Amino acid sequence: MRSEDCTLEASHDLSQPKIAASDDDRGMAKPASAVYQERETVSRSLAEPALLNAIPSPKPFLDVLSGQRQPVPPLWMMRQAGRYLPEYRELRAKAGGFLDLCFTPEFAAEVTLQPIRRFNFDAAIIFSDILVIPYALGRAVRFEVGEGPRLDPLDTPEKIETLASEADFAKLEPVYEALRRVRAVLDPKIALIGFCGAPWTVATYMVAGQGTPDQAPARMMAYQNPDAFSNIIDALVANSIEYLLGQLRAGADCLQIFDTWAGVLPPREFERWSIEPTHRIVAGVRAKVPGAKIIGFPRGAGALLPAYVEATNVDAVSIDWAAEPSLIRERVQSKVAVQGNLDPLVLIAGGAALDRAVDDVLANFAMGRLIFNLGHGIQPETPIAHVEQMVKRVRAYRG
Repeated sequence: MRSEDCTLEASHDLSQPKIAASDDDRGMAKPASAVYQERETVSRSLAEPALLNAIPSPKPFLDVLSGQRQPVPPLWMMRQAGRYLPEYRELRAKAGGFLDLCFTPEFAAEVTLQPIRRFNFDAAIIFSDILVIPYALGRAVRFEVGEGPRLDPLDTPEKIETLASEADFAKLEPVYEALRRVRAVLDPKIALIGFCGAPWTVATYMVAGQGTPDQAPARMMAYQNPDAFSNIIDALVANSIEYLLGQLRAGADCLQIFDTWAGVLPPREFERWSIEPTHRIVAGVRAKVPGAKIIGFPRGAGALLPAYVEATNVDAVSIDWAAEPSLIRERVQSKVAVQGNLDPLVLIAGGAALDRAVDDVLANFAMGRLIFNLGHGIQPETPIAHVEQMVKRVRAYRG
């Protein structure tokens, strides 16, 4: 699955993985036949010597998170490792199953590096999945062709009582190994991002046992049985802290917390189930790693973003394409870096529409601290030429 949400293919039960680790797919179509062409701009392949012994170089991505505006905004894309790339589809077919691809460190590291080789992005995000924490907590997680993730639902207070409080992190060792492999060969100028799903978003899948149009089962559970629902949130908070710390130890430079379903919550519930758990995670990570750089992504939060930034203490916030620019500039970007917010559909459209949309993002936000990104994940049907067009236009900017 991709780094920030869930819908997958492959009938495979995560309770009995062949190997272990996870991130991009989503109800994936049959792999296309393609020959992977090594690009001349490759950072390095996994077979080449590690780059960590090189002289340390500045990372523009981390500089922005540390308070330094860049004249050319650093650039990466959510879901940048995925089905729009022929080399991904080729390796996906070789792996035999999506989870086999995710949970084999060699494959997960290779997939993480593929978009870096093509586009020389300023950040790589480890190929993994937001549902690895439920898996480590002993929940059966499986993925069905065209249907996405399936879990045994925790849809009653009695079922919630069966949830383990502590994860078995040995199950997640392959994620850490993939991070170590990427870190060993990644160009020092390129940041490596670790991540987790926010407790609210992960809990929505755990309660319903699958994704739903508006995650109503979890919302109802939170209204009707808030104490029981809090037990899920508490377990996810505590174990997400440890998972993120493990990613930092394995070589991640910074972290992102994906709250894909934050936008379905009204203000009072948003504060309780999105802001407060995220604040606890940020505080818990920084209690052990005081300088940890953390990006939040409460998708669809809109006018609630200023409160999210103020309360969570994240270093940056990722915004979707519907965010109102003046609100973001005045009440969000004045406090933290902003990441976003190109509409993924205009990246499919390409042409003059794409040029205008890129220019709009730059005009709205590039005079402050900006990490150029999409407002959500790249779509599988996106032409590679359009990604190249976007990268060229962003990198031509001087401000």
